[in-house]
Amino acid sequence: MPLHPLGRDYRQTLREDRAAILLADELGFAEAFVGEHVTDLAETVTSSLTFLASLAYETRQIRLGSGTINLPNSHPAAVAAQVAMVDHMCDGRFILGISPGGLRSDAEVFGTLDEDRKAMAREAIDQVLAIWAGEAPYDLRGDYWQISTARTLDAAIGQGIILKPLQLPHPPIAVATMSPHSDSVLQAGRRGWSIISANFLQPVWVASHWQQLVAGAALSGRQASPQDWRVARSIFVADSTSTARAYAKGHDGPYAHYYRSLMRKLIGNGRPELFKTRPDQPDADITLDFVLDSLVICGTPDEVADQILALRATVGDFGTLVYAGHDWADPQLARRSMQLMTEAVMPRVNAALRH
Repeated sequence: MPLHPLGRDYRQTLREDRAAILLADELGFAEAFVGEHVTDLAETVTSSLTFLASLAYETRQIRLGSGTINLPNSHPAAVAAQVAMVDHMCDGRFILGISPGGLRSDAEVFGTLDEDRKAMAREAIDQVLAIWAGEAPYDLRGDYWQISTARTLDAAIGQGIILKPLQLPHPPIAVATMSPHSDSVLQAGRRGWSIISANFLQPVWVASHWQQLVAGAALSGRQASPQDWRVARSIFVADSTSTARAYAKGHDGPYAHYYRSLMRKLIGNGRPELFKTRPDQPDADITLDFVLDSLVICGTPDEVADQILALRATVGDFGTLVYAGHDWADPQLARRSMQLMTEAVMPRVNAALRH
């Protein structure tokens, strides 16, 4: 979910966001997740599925994921059909990332600001899975959506039937989460889904997600695996410490732009605790410098590797580190950071973890 400065050419930011995923594919990144918002001129991908469809035939090995589909904003039948199509376009390389959506202006524009959006999301994904598991004409009746093609079904010509995904019974499901001790993580663990911990949540709270994942898995007689846990972080790697700090922690840089915007949205919505390192930390402590210092990993390859290992020591064993996308204020530095991440940082991290 890169946040681009207002006023940038929309065509250019879309090209840059696509270029980042194409480069990730070339460099050997395992997965790429793309978010979506409809009412935000900084977060400019309005449909994760549309954006990923533009990459399906140009990528080779990277798995492409919605990060996330904001389920209350769409009809479940539309989600089921569109995800199935994209899964086929990706030749089964698709990951279904889901959430209730966190942008209040999106909720307002879709008329759900005063609704229980978590309940809507639960009903939506249950209906999507029921469509894929069932057969037309369907008979799904919920509090928010009613789904049937009974009056118009003509199976002989394929009318009234929703496409199933290539990956059966469904693509792997990942739940994005940003709250400490999140109930969404508990429910994901219960249902055997994976999770993605947000890059703007302090590590001390990220650690609570593993506890919830374990507890949720136990509810259905399963044992949680670290491979079901992705942890996202804002990371910038450069050939020198000074370059890294100036780009990733300078107030005029793209990382500061990102966190300045997120702080305004989340603190403005009554969520300052996401940025705090302890519950009783005063609100006045949550400055831009504090957030950048505590949430952005940056430096030379050796320095970044050490910080990632320190993160893992704090939050525990997790399966996948998600390198959060940011505006390419300097395309050369942004590309170099991704290159150093794969060629210099992760070999050091993985070597240390093997010992």
